[in-house]
Amino acid sequence: MAKLDEKIGFIGGGNMAFAIGAGLIQRGIVKVGQVLVSGPNLENMIRWRDLGVAITERNYEVVDKADIIFICVKPHILTPCAEHLRSEYTSTSKDKDKLFVSVLAGVNLQTLEESFSFINSLKMIRTMPNTSMQVGEGCTVYAAGSYVKQQDLEKIHLMLNSLGIAQQVPESMINAVSGLAGCGPAYVYTVIEALADGAVKQGVPRQMASIFAAQTLLGAAKTVLLTGKHPAVLRDEVCSPGGATIVGIHELEKGNLRATLMNAVEQSSKRCEELGKK
Repeated sequence: MAKLDEKIGFIGGGNMAFAIGAGLIQRGIVKVGQVLVSGPNLENMIRWRDLGVAITERNYEVVDKADIIFICVKPHILTPCAEHLRSEYTSTSKDKDKLFVSVLAGVNLQTLEESFSFINSLKMIRTMPNTSMQVGEGCTVYAAGSYVKQQDLEKIHLMLNSLGIAQQVPESMINAVSGLAGCGPAYVYTVIEALADGAVKQGVPRQMASIFAAQTLLGAAKTVLLTGKHPAVLRDEVCSPGGATIVGIHELEKGNLRATLMNAVEQSSKRCEELGKK
């Protein structure tokens, strides 16, 4: 797998930043010494320090020293974060070589470019990853801003695709994918817990039930990806006439499982749009 020589910075060291940073290090895309992370409270970044990554309380140090900067703050922190950087960071001709990558839910490229307009020839990419990147099974989409070049996109694709799958999409699609892939792991964890609870109710030990439930979803997901078959076709292959599975499927239909999951994706997508407007 290809490696990067660039220094990678993270403004904000929370769960998503750690999933990306730790994943890149574990995959050998970058070395520990290439990563720098900033956050308001160093005590909350112990896991970065344990990983051997340099940490700082000063965001401008990340912008100054890194070549690729991930912006990993909460959406409502964007404005104060950008204003603070504007007051401390001195823009130079080297800015045109820097690449900024946003993981802020709902915040569009226009808002991002306006917020960081003090950076010369700002190159901004908007992404929506998910936390499954921490185990190399992430799902990420990204869209490019005004000054982004093809070689920049290739670097970002290398990084994000090494942690799962990544695809460039029109920006108009990102909020919808956020409702699916960005929020989706939480939906799936809920399903895994519910399946395990059902097995526990029938006498299966808790730990075994949780492992079997997770493995069942993993196996089903890989079957969809590797066979290319529609999920409905694969479901029908499991449902023998008059068998145990079709009885269970009937219960799922009575409980409106499919409609509930569709509604969850729709509402989460709408919420992403709302977050970007605040």
